[in-house]
Amino acid sequence: MSFESIKKLLASDMSAVDGVIRTRLHSEVALVNQVGEYIVNSGGKRLRPALVVLSAKAFGYTGKYHHDLAAVVEFIHTATLLHDDVVDESELRRGRATASSLFGNAASVLVGDFLYSRAFQMMVEVDNMRVMQTLADATNTIAEGEVLQLLNCHDANVDAANYLHVIHCKTAKLFEAAMRLGAILGNADEPMERAAAKYGMHLGTAFQLVDDVLDYSGNEQDTGKNLGDDLAEGKPTLPLIYAMQHGDTNQSAVVREAIEQGDISRFADVLQVVKQTGALEYTRQQAQRESDEACAVLATLPDTNYKQSLLQLANFASTRQF
Repeated sequence: MSFESIKKLLASDMSAVDGVIRTRLHSEVALVNQVGEYIVNSGGKRLRPALVVLSAKAFGYTGKYHHDLAAVVEFIHTATLLHDDVVDESELRRGRATASSLFGNAASVLVGDFLYSRAFQMMVEVDNMRVMQTLADATNTIAEGEVLQLLNCHDANVDAANYLHVIHCKTAKLFEAAMRLGAILGNADEPMERAAAKYGMHLGTAFQLVDDVLDYSGNEQDTGKNLGDDLAEGKPTLPLIYAMQHGDTNQSAVVREAIEQGDISRFADVLQVVKQTGALEYTRQQAQRESDEACAVLATLPDTNYKQSLLQLANFASTRQF
């Protein structure tokens, strides 16, 4: 099953999710509508809301709350993007100007807050304490991950374990929550709910690892972001950590200095070191390991088109080029 086949399988459900997003995005405040619609409609793979739908369907859920919770997950993700772009001073996302560069930092932060609060209004309407607990825990962990990443910026001494902890909190946690929500709706037993959550965590980790690879090797038109953005922000991602650990003294010094100074002018030199040390290949291999582990935990899930889609998504996460 290809990625396009997955999109076709979910077409009607994702159309319903988009309908919920458009309806619940509405506000009496014009600027909220303007900024919210700009970022929500600016593209993206919609992987996180798709995971809610896939998980719910894989566990046999037949109601309609999976559409609402998929929209909730997308609102939470969108809020983090709005805040991230302010913190990172980013000018480009998904090939378009960021909301902060168009509408200003204040508008981006406040509309992000609106999306968070709207998400919590919607999750309360589902009237399921396990749903609320899952999303409350996830948003808190994501916020912690953002702070940890901020503390790690320009720190060339960050090791792989520290880096992985940050991306587990900042990125993978929402993937985990999306899968857990579907399992909860489908009344999965505790072992299968845990398996669904583990799948999400491994998938999200693979996804972020490949994002870090693409920051040094992607096509800017495909990725929708400028190459070297992570370096400019002084982020010690796994390719850089590996390059420093396995390069010679001079190579390690080049990478260390670029991280500490956030020096994008050294991007070509850093890229050369990253390639020479095999750091990109290593990071891809780690992403593949995460994808393999994601697939392994679904072994006992009944074999349906939705399970096959989840397995294919794991493969896509580690092999994608955009």
